[in-house]
Formats: sequence, structure tokens, C-alpha cells
Amino acid sequence: MRAAQIVTCGRPPRVADRPAPSPEAGDRVVRVLAAPITPLDVLCAGGTSYFGTPDTPYVPGVQGVGTVGDGTLVWFPTDAGMAPGEGSMAEMACVPADDLVELPAGADPVAVAALGLSAVAAYMALTWRGELAAGEQVLVLGAGGVVGQAAVQLARVAGARRVVAAARSAAARERARRAGADAVVALDTDDVAELAARLSAACDGPVDLVLDPLFGVPAAAAARTLRPHGRLVNLGSSAGETCPLDSSTLRSRSLHVLGYTNTELTREQKAAAIGKIAELAAAGRLDAAHEAVPLEDVASAWHRQSTGATSGRLVLTPHPA
Repeated sequence: MRAAQIVTCGRPPRVADRPAPSPEAGDRVVRVLAAPITPLDVLCAGGTSYFGTPDTPYVPGVQGVGTVGDGTLVWFPTDAGMAPGEGSMAEMACVPADDLVELPAGADPVAVAALGLSAVAAYMALTWRGELAAGEQVLVLGAGGVVGQAAVQLARVAGARRVVAAARSAAARERARRAGADAVVALDTDDVAELAARLSAACDGPVDLVLDPLFGVPAAAAARTLRPHGRLVNLGSSAGETCPLDSSTLRSRSLHVLGYTNTELTREQKAAAIGKIAELAAAGRLDAAHEAVPLEDVASAWHRQSTGATSGRLVLTPHPA
């Protein structure tokens, strides 16, 4: 079979012929239709992540969508790059049957793959960790990325009365607008007070919940928009590993600052979240900007993902329609 493989950590994968997977007891072979290139894939393949240096060569891809058996459409995760084993960026993948999540009829494999675990993070951070209630106001930072785009739409699905989005680039802000944000704010300053003023002006009174995949200055500014006992859920640090959150803001409003990671989810929680996301996507209520790319073009697509030269999630299609 044809597959992408990481030969040298820190270098893009290249396509090569690999032996077809041999399932063990309890495994299923998936015919892969869509495999997204995610920041986690690039991080793991760099060889310097907290997961350690992966053994090479290996097939990357921490998730994918494909068919099993009689053509049943499924989503599946892998531990590629985080533990020994092969990933989704191949014509076929071998996956424990218990990890497969059956998708609803009519789901678009590429669209579901583009959303994938990023949308799971947005959904669970809003609902399970952030306890979003109908009628609340939500502020989404980094709203141009897949997590942010999904969060804007999922907050609306959960009954938020107003969703304000913030992003750095003009293109990212436009993606947030298309996702349905009521207002969009530019994150183009490192002045916490200035940014807090911009965010507050875009909001209709104090914010109930902030979804934060950025941390750093944006999170510190967003915290100043929260009501007493408001919640900030952090699920990333693309703007900085540390945050200048002042003690007076935190204490005077008795704020709740919460951490979130997909790795804390049980298999059942993850499966339920993927099912919900696929259902909403099939109904036309959830989407993220994405681009289908042939498996043979993985090297150039990987470079685009690792350098940020994309307008959406890049999804490899080993078996294009």
C-alpha cells in the first residue's frame, strides 16, 4: 500500500510503499478516506515533544476517517508519534475495534476529518469543562483556527445568546465571521489594557465564558471581560506558555481558570463527542475551513501546515472520490 512515512524527525514525510497492515485479535483494517494533518502530528514528528522521540520510520496521523467491512463509515484515533505504531496517513490502517466510532449516513469524510479532535476539544471545553448554559455570552479566542471556528458554531448550538470572536490576522477574522460570530476583534496588540478594552466594547456586558486556545496576552485581556465567577477554559498556548494575568482581576471577581486536554477524556466521552460533531456536520450546522489534498502531495502539504501557510485544515485523501 502507499503511505506517508516520517524517515527523519523534523523533516516532512514522504510517500513510499509499505506492507499492508496485519490485524491482530480485536483489530479492524480501515480503508482510509481522509486523514488530517494537525499541529499534533507536526509536533510529534519533530522529535522534541513531551512524548519523546518516535521510532522511525513510521506512518504519521493521529486520526482519520474511512470504511470497514461492508463500507461502514468510521472515525478512528491512533497513537502515531506518541507511542509505537502506525497512523492514518496511508491507504489502510489497523485500528482496535473498540476505538472505531461509526459515523452517521451522509457524513462527509473530509469534513469530519477536518473537524476531528479539534472540534472535540472545542465541544468538550465549552460544555463539559466550561459548563456553558443557554443564554450565556461566550468569547472565543483564536477563532480563526479549527478549534475556534468550531467553538463559535458549537456555542451557538448550545444556546449562547452572543458569541464574540477574536483572532490575529484578517483572514482568520473572516473565517470567524463566516462561522457566525456576532462580533470579531483583532488580536494585533500586546497591550493587555488596550486589548481588554476592545474585547469589552465588542461584548454585550460581562462575559460568562472564555474559550482560550492561546494563553499569553490574549487570555489576560479576556479575563478582564469576565463577570464575577466567570470561567476561562484554557486548551492551548499558541500565544505564549505564560500569561500576565493580574492577581487583582483574578481575586476581585473570584474567577474560575480551568485547564482542558483531550487526553483526559474517556473512550466513551470521545466517541460521544465525535458522534455529535459528525451529526452536526451532516446536518450543515458545523464546518471548518479545509482543503482536500492527495496523499502523494503530503510533503508540500506538511510544509504548509508546519509554516502556517494554509487557509484551513489540510486533509489527505488516500482514496479520493
